[in-house]
Amino acid sequence: MNIADWIEKWAQATPNKVALRFEGEELTYPQFNAAIKAGTEVLRHLGIGPGDRIAYLGQNHPQLLVFLFACARLGALLVPLNWRLAPREHVGMLLDCGAKALFVDEPYLKQCEKLDAELPGCRFVAVGEIGNGRWPLLADLLRQAKEEAPPAGVGLDSPLLIIYTSGTTGSPKGAVLTQEAIQYNAFNSALLHDMTRQDLILALLPLFHVGGLNVQITTGFYVGATVILHRVFDPELVLEAIVTQKPTLTIFLPAHMQALRSLPNWESSDLSSLRAILTGSCFIPRDMVRYWHDRGIPLLNMYGASETAPVAIHQTTANTFATEGSIGFPAMHCEIRIIDANGDECPTGEPGEILIRGKNVMSHYWNNEEATRSALAGGWFHSGDIGYVNQEGCYYIIDRKKDMIISGGENIYPTELENVLMMHPDVQEAAVVGRPDAHWGEVPVAVIVTKGNRSLGKSDILEWFNGKLGRYKHPKDVIFVDELPRNEMRKVVKHVLRDMVASHSG
Repeated sequence: MNIADWIEKWAQATPNKVALRFEGEELTYPQFNAAIKAGTEVLRHLGIGPGDRIAYLGQNHPQLLVFLFACARLGALLVPLNWRLAPREHVGMLLDCGAKALFVDEPYLKQCEKLDAELPGCRFVAVGEIGNGRWPLLADLLRQAKEEAPPAGVGLDSPLLIIYTSGTTGSPKGAVLTQEAIQYNAFNSALLHDMTRQDLILALLPLFHVGGLNVQITTGFYVGATVILHRVFDPELVLEAIVTQKPTLTIFLPAHMQALRSLPNWESSDLSSLRAILTGSCFIPRDMVRYWHDRGIPLLNMYGASETAPVAIHQTTANTFATEGSIGFPAMHCEIRIIDANGDECPTGEPGEILIRGKNVMSHYWNNEEATRSALAGGWFHSGDIGYVNQEGCYYIIDRKKDMIISGGENIYPTELENVLMMHPDVQEAAVVGRPDAHWGEVPVAVIVTKGNRSLGKSDILEWFNGKLGRYKHPKDVIFVDELPRNEMRKVVKHVLRDMVASHSG
């Protein structure tokens, strides 16, 4: 058995049920199943077999989901690429995972035109009807696809996803999730949401994140629900979908909530179809939680990581009002520990590092034994996040990974930005920290010491990042100082920097 069987079985059991809605089109479960089989044959035609990796670069689209389940049938691995990153970053990931095929959606064809020369072992395919005249069109390959015998011997132990998540060194790490991890995440998430096939799920988050892909979408397919997929987040389209299509579940991050609440007709709109909203991946202000609760809509907080597929700790509709401000209780198929610096269990109420164990946890980091050993030491995933548990068994986050910045739900690692800054010929020293922001949660701010009497302006630094990192990672402010605060070991004291940039008006 593999997870593509979910779709096949729902196609048989509910032949008229809609699996996907996307930009005015609908796919029933039988049509979705047929598309997956056609996608499987395209991959076979390209020489993809068990253990091979394919990558997808594009905004949310049913085709990415088709390839996910096609890979599940074949025993291949899908690598969804973050379209917000720069082409240089994509090349590094493609080389690291050894992708044999890259499917590129139309908006990204131009930026990828010269990459095929650097990746001779990778077949490039243009998604859609319009290509670049050099690569085969996916539409043509699909029209030529003829189903062969179904793949045999692919089970839940087969690796399925590589999700790249930047490490504190700035080098991306590929978390490998098996089909079993996706299956157990679906178990956890279905219980989180009380999800059934009657649910209508409004999906807004990018599919290159496990939060966008797995928390509600793959879980929805597991229970036989219907998914309304949006290409990108557009607040006006989201409100229209809520009012006209009446979804029952969705995920909003704080940036989404701010954008929606700024719409002139938001407060007067009928949101009664939503029986719960899920959030997570960043700090949620109490007044934001209470806003939804005052409207009678439970706002459920969830905690997890790319490495945990991601559901690990969560609230439910039954306890969200009573546990306001927390991240809830361990997921049904997860064990949680809180340990101190010595690796000993922390007493109730004492903060420590959050450790997670369960079949939803990644098997390893791709091609990175050292990072795998460190992250999975003792058979537990070491999150690097600090939290505590109270006497009722309810968990609270009190700090994030030491230096990580969470901006609009995206993880930004300061070291990665600092490496770019230190490449500038006029920069002597540089550090990057997060500054609280009402819209994004946090934004990165660069603190710089220039060389000698060199003259640099804020615009010089901001322009330096163009083409080097994804735009969402770029600093939003630059502060010039005579020296960086350091401790007796000459390490930069970042909490002092955070206090300084928080009070700086920019």
